Amino acid sequence: MIKMKKSVIVLILGVMASAGLFQSCNDKSNEKITIEETKDLAVVEVDLDVTALNMQNMQAAFKGETTASAKYEAFSKKADEEGNSEIALLFKAAAVAENIHANNHKIIIERAGQETPEIIPEFTVKTTKENLENAIEGESYEFFTMYPEFIKNANKAGNSMAQISLTYAYKVEEKHRDFYIKALEALENNNVKSLPSVYWSQKIVKTMHFSASRFSF
Repeated sequence: MIKMKKSVIVLILGVMASAGLFQSCNDKSNEKITIEETKDLAVVEVDLDVTALNMQNMQAAFKGETTASAKYEAFSKKADEEGNSEIALLFKAAAVAENIHANNHKIIIERAGQETPEIIPEFTVKTTKENLENAIEGESYEFFTMYPEFIKNANKAGNSMAQISLTYAYKVEEKHRDFYIKALEALENNNVKSLPSVYWSQKIVKTMHFSASRFSF
């Protein structure tokens, strides 16, 4: 066993699949989603417009996660250049997580008979401080606005697999946001060395109704 001086922090949380996992959200986009809110929820009808909207959301989520993965890789390199190795490690771990989210979304899209386009990520690399601020803004948008809306639409479309993929990503984006906020505070207080030096992920094989694929959170 490798000895570590600093605490091991779980950046990417493993969530066990269950019948109660399928979730929706309140109309208030800044409220957290809870399993209890959707245990007795039944989808009355599904129309083509809602199904199409769900797939548009999945494509948008795929593009967003693909871009975030590439962006955080670049932010990691910048942090290293500036001597902030702990923050570089955080960005690197988040980049891996975002790539997993993108691949999960891609599976759902392809199962619906659609293709995902080649994504050319567009972003700007600035200072580590500015990059952290950018990351906090992006994760906040995904957690408070984008994913709650996408999960709601997936529920309306009756697409349980999309709900699973979106919900996993939703839960993890909150963790990313919290880590970035702490990293920014540490950077501003010249206390970067206090940040975690190890991040790890739990890999759980999902065998639902599509071919087994690895989801890591």
